[in-house]
Amino acid sequence: MELPLIVGVDGSDSSLVAVDWAVDEAARHGLPLRLVYASLWERYEGVAPSGSPERPSEEVLADTIVGSAAERARRRNPEVKVSTEVVPEDAVSALLREGHNASALVTGSRGRGELKGLLLGSVSLAVASRAYCPVIVVRGDKAGLAGTHERILLGAGESATGGEAVRFAFREAEARGCTLDVVRAWRCPAHETAEHPLLAGDPAHFHEEQASAALDAVLQDPMADHPGVRVRRHTVEGPARKVLLHRSAAADLLIVGAQRRHGHFGLQLGRVGHTLLHHAQCPVAIVPQRA
Repeated sequence: MELPLIVGVDGSDSSLVAVDWAVDEAARHGLPLRLVYASLWERYEGVAPSGSPERPSEEVLADTIVGSAAERARRRNPEVKVSTEVVPEDAVSALLREGHNASALVTGSRGRGELKGLLLGSVSLAVASRAYCPVIVVRGDKAGLAGTHERILLGAGESATGGEAVRFAFREAEARGCTLDVVRAWRCPAHETAEHPLLAGDPAHFHEEQASAALDAVLQDPMADHPGVRVRRHTVEGPARKVLLHRSAAADLLIVGAQRRHGHFGLQLGRVGHTLLHHAQCPVAIVPQRA
């Protein structure tokens, strides 16, 4: 049985955009969709006395939020199976727990009640930084959200952090029938000179060759497993976060890997992932790689 695609909903405009995106994604992959609203309303409002006809206002609000989100999802695609759940728990804990039985978690970029100028909501950041399943933060411009570029962008990092991300990217490109752009950024440290035995000639050429070899290594098996996917390889000089940010303007989804260290409870997200979640011009998928 396929694990569901889970969307965190809270009634915000951002979460409704995430619902729309997730419906289309569920349809592409033939997955059921599960809408989850989490709130600590029980703790703050108390439980109504037994037999009381009144329900706490936040509980009523929660049912309204998931109900309207489910109706929105069914209108967008009646063939996608939709279920809902209201969880009396803080949103981060609830979504992280739900992620253990999810194909992926989907969130909006900013939650209900958060500051207008906020680039990324605290819940989205915490979930993307700690979940053990892929997390897609739905953000970006209209073209990226609508998927009109017909292009997936994969930031190919080190093999220790990127194996799962590469496989995720190939499955996504195959489901969409679109091109997969794979980018490996490289740098030529300023202190290096051609006197180094491995850098005889052009130091920049050496680093570009290294980047190209790294791409070959991570792409060999997935390309064999997904022969129908059109792959375009790019080695680009510059900081990875800037290279990927620039290219996100022409992508429908940007995918990067993140290492998860067992037993480590802090935010496990590198500078690249952190920057992209805040500034990318298309939805961003953070795909965990277990250490």
